[in-house]
Amino acid sequence: MQPWGVWTLWLWYLCCAVTDMHSEYVTRNSRPNIVLLMADDLGVGDLGCYGNTSVSTPNIDRLAAEGIMLTQHLAAASMCTPSRAAFLTGRYPVRSALYESYRQGMASPNNMYRDVTWLGGSGGLPSNETTFAKMLQHQGYRTGLIGKWHLGLSCTSRGDHCAHPLNHGFDFFYGMPLGLLGDCGAHARPEVHRRLRIWLWVTTAILAALPFLLLVPHLARWFPVPWILVAALAILAALFFLSWFSSYGLIRRWNCIIMRGHDVIQQPAEEARAAGLMLREALAFINRHKSGPFLLFLSFLHVHTPLPTGGNFLGSSKFGVYGDNVEELDWMVGKVLAALDHECLTNQTLVYFTSDNGGRLEAAERGARTGGWNGVYRGGSGMGGWEGGVRVPGIFRWPMVLEAGRVIDEPTSLMDLLPTLSHVGGGLLPRDSTGSLIDGRNLMPLLEGRVRHSDHEFLFHYCGVFLHSVRWHQRDCNTVWKAHYITPNVSPKGSDACPSSSGVCPCSGDVTHHDPPLLFDVSRDPAELQPLNPDNEALFDMVLSKMTAAVRNHRATITPAPHQLSTFNALWKPWLQPCCGNTFPLCSCVGEDA
Repeated sequence: MQPWGVWTLWLWYLCCAVTDMHSEYVTRNSRPNIVLLMADDLGVGDLGCYGNTSVSTPNIDRLAAEGIMLTQHLAAASMCTPSRAAFLTGRYPVRSALYESYRQGMASPNNMYRDVTWLGGSGGLPSNETTFAKMLQHQGYRTGLIGKWHLGLSCTSRGDHCAHPLNHGFDFFYGMPLGLLGDCGAHARPEVHRRLRIWLWVTTAILAALPFLLLVPHLARWFPVPWILVAALAILAALFFLSWFSSYGLIRRWNCIIMRGHDVIQQPAEEARAAGLMLREALAFINRHKSGPFLLFLSFLHVHTPLPTGGNFLGSSKFGVYGDNVEELDWMVGKVLAALDHECLTNQTLVYFTSDNGGRLEAAERGARTGGWNGVYRGGSGMGGWEGGVRVPGIFRWPMVLEAGRVIDEPTSLMDLLPTLSHVGGGLLPRDSTGSLIDGRNLMPLLEGRVRHSDHEFLFHYCGVFLHSVRWHQRDCNTVWKAHYITPNVSPKGSDACPSSSGVCPCSGDVTHHDPPLLFDVSRDPAELQPLNPDNEALFDMVLSKMTAAVRNHRATITPAPHQLSTFNALWKPWLQPCCGNTFPLCSCVGEDA
């Protein structure tokens, strides 16, 4: 090594040493940098620190060993859009009306619109919502979102970007405004509305065959067939085909794009390179704002289908292509942690790792599973109440503030991030006239060990607008009860997944309503295998009575709001479709990163 190289290395070590010594005195009273790491559809059982032995996740395991691991960390919904809205706002997604509209007293007709489906749709996170990014932005933080958004884009015109990340408190955005879908892979199995698309193809084939069938009696001279009727049927078939193929047939071009700020820079996105571009931008953001304070929300594209994975990781795990993708995700987490180490920012940075919801059990490709493992927990993504859909990893690391290696087995929520970041970043929580806008709780007293129990007494698990289950943390005996009012019907019976043709479990319709509700003690039966009844649980009636009162009180706090995922809002609208070069419908660009 050259002499100048030795001196550079020594100066770097000296810088970090001085920074660490200084941090011991000021960290508790200063505003930390904040790095939020969120995976997409990662199962709680996919990580080594949560008990997985078939996939190697040394970097995330290191994060858990150096920080605090939460074992009852819960998403506010089991699907991306409502869960991420709750994460950003600290409020149940039903308060923002992020659900499909339905008629009072009737089941939701098709369960199709539980997520934002199209970038050309008009629903999304309402602009009047206060996110933790907006709150910290007002406190002088430089805020950046890199990766998946999935909370809408525009409302009335292509460029209004009413629901864009830059309109919700982020100074910088680079990523996919929807996220990776199975449809983003050039040769992957379609994911969005698969059953509907099959029906559309079959109907198109039938309509296209009708004109030819009418020609048979004409050519056989059985009876004359007016040519105008044949032409009309042919035109009808063509119009029907164009009416749906203009959206579903080009879904990769419309939904799978990369944006920098307000500009589309790649359309369609190269799914194999997208995750690498996001990581590059995340490391550059840390370098640009290392003088702090900054908030970086790195919303990974991993581990959602089509699971594009770098060559070095293909075949690296014992769990097929999904396991390979998890190991690449872990490597990316390691690169972020290494960047913080390199910039001597580790002790001044609060790092948090989680997933937006549980692993998807129905995901499959050519007969092989491409979804996650939810450990011992029943159910998965799309299920409103079962643990596997809402229990997610939760890891916090903040050296010199949070004790390393602690495990907390108390109910906590993704909604807790907003009040927690408000506490550490100096922001003020938004309030309404009732004083109860925020459903999350400040986790710092629990994380620092100043209190023993979570502030959450009741947590409500929604599937769309339907309340599927309720959790009661009985603090006097530290028992966690859970009552299920609605559960999805699975297939085959005894499995955890819904019929593969449906793609995701419904919120209503093909479900079972329970009266009395199914009751479990998840503190003793986390797999929810042994339902309780008055014969085997003396407190059965008391617990259900307590939960009924809690539901009634909770419902009284829900006020009407415009439905963001109504059928009209969810439909694809050409005039709202983001387009590279503003040459709609000829939207195509390879981008600045090609």
